[in-house]
Amino acid sequence: MTTPILLAVLAGALMHASWNALVKVGLDRLLSLSLIQVACALISLACVAFVPLPSAAAWPWLVASAFLHIGYNVFLARAYRSGDLGQVYPIARGCAPLLVTLVGAFALSDSPTAFGYAGIALLVLGIFSMAFRGSAQHRLSRTALANALITSVFIAGYTLTDGSGARVNGSAAGYVVWLFLLDGLGMLLTLVLMRGPGVLPTLIGYWRVGLIGGALSLSAYGITIWAMTQAPIALVAALRETSVLFAIAIGVIWLKEPLRRERLVAGGLILGGVVLSHWG
Repeated sequence: MTTPILLAVLAGALMHASWNALVKVGLDRLLSLSLIQVACALISLACVAFVPLPSAAAWPWLVASAFLHIGYNVFLARAYRSGDLGQVYPIARGCAPLLVTLVGAFALSDSPTAFGYAGIALLVLGIFSMAFRGSAQHRLSRTALANALITSVFIAGYTLTDGSGARVNGSAAGYVVWLFLLDGLGMLLTLVLMRGPGVLPTLIGYWRVGLIGGALSLSAYGITIWAMTQAPIALVAALRETSVLFAIAIGVIWLKEPLRRERLVAGGLILGGVVLSHWG
């Protein structure tokens, strides 16, 4: 992986961690996630005229990805209701690169080098260390663990789908804009079906935070999709999960959370994975 791509993916991971911290605005998790996705759709709608239409071959990937993103949001919200954020998030994010690596290697013939595999292994080990040793010492319930693992399947699914779809489409920007438009509309419909139309005024009250978070989310995943057209999908997917490390830094600096020794060790493993991935 070249240095510019590496730096771009890390910047995207920082944006991803930032919008996850930003959505702690007093809404429950499903509403927060829906707020961000609807904001992404509004931003994408403003950009539609400036990007090419997706190719016919890209539409099946786009539609499939929109459904996978909705599943991701719904199950992530369920996981947060039954488990600690500091454990659920790393487990969901940490399992996904393993699934992406396995499927990418065997189904897509899209494999990193030996250094890339070593980097992915260190990244995942660091993320799991963060979940089980670097978080609050709360016992993780079976329900929370199940929902986190299901969430990771959706993450792996939409990652592989979007990497393949963007490559088929040719224009990463066009794919990203139309993906977020479909995803936001689908998430809005899902929210109305689950909570009723009376929930919409609640979202409107947080529109400023939603737009900022939506811009960060769209930019972060847009960078990821572009990077997957330039480098192995598994490698990009693993590097993207350094957002867990950035989330810790935000928590310590901004939210004044304590920095425990376990988190430092886990952070060192993640950084080691980043260094090895650079040669992958």
